[in-house]
Amino acid sequence: MTDKPSETQIQKNTADPVNWVSNYSDYLFRYAITRLNDQEQARDLVQETFLAALEKLEQFKGVSSEKTWLTAIIKNKIIDVYRKKSSGLAKNAETESADYDQQDFFNPDDGHWNVQHHPKEFGIEHEDHLISKEFQQVFQQCMQKLPALWFTVFSMKHLDDEGTEFICSELKLTPANFWVIIHRTKVSLRSCLQKNWL
Repeated sequence: MTDKPSETQIQKNTADPVNWVSNYSDYLFRYAITRLNDQEQARDLVQETFLAALEKLEQFKGVSSEKTWLTAIIKNKIIDVYRKKSSGLAKNAETESADYDQQDFFNPDDGHWNVQHHPKEFGIEHEDHLISKEFQQVFQQCMQKLPALWFTVFSMKHLDDEGTEFICSELKLTPANFWVIIHRTKVSLRSCLQKNWL
């Protein structure tokens, strides 16, 4: 004897595309903008996400929530953007400039921080939400200054919590190149934050 699904279970398995825009557009836009720093592209991806979801509506089984399902779709679209933006480790003026800016951070003899660039406290432990908001604005500005590949790798690793192997595979990087990029990105962000936040 098999149990018939209840009406509640059937309702859980159906999507409601009529309300997607009102229910999820702001959330999906915020998700995309923090990973792309491009409002126009983020808006486009939200629209593309809704379109892709409509095209694959029959595949939605209700195992996850609509929000989770739509987030997975936009996440894959963001990874596609990352892939297009990154061009391996090809040197360009943007990357060379960022590399040059870091030359004086470390002592070439022992690899330790130079005194004037030694890491300082950021003061983000404040409970003040205004300070936290201001910090986020400065941090986003610093992220925008990163070369495209560095921004992509850092976002995938630290915003999307993707694994190193996945990032290397998607962006066609060697593990050594990945760790060099992560290191340089962190140094660059630290420098930018020390100049603009402290």
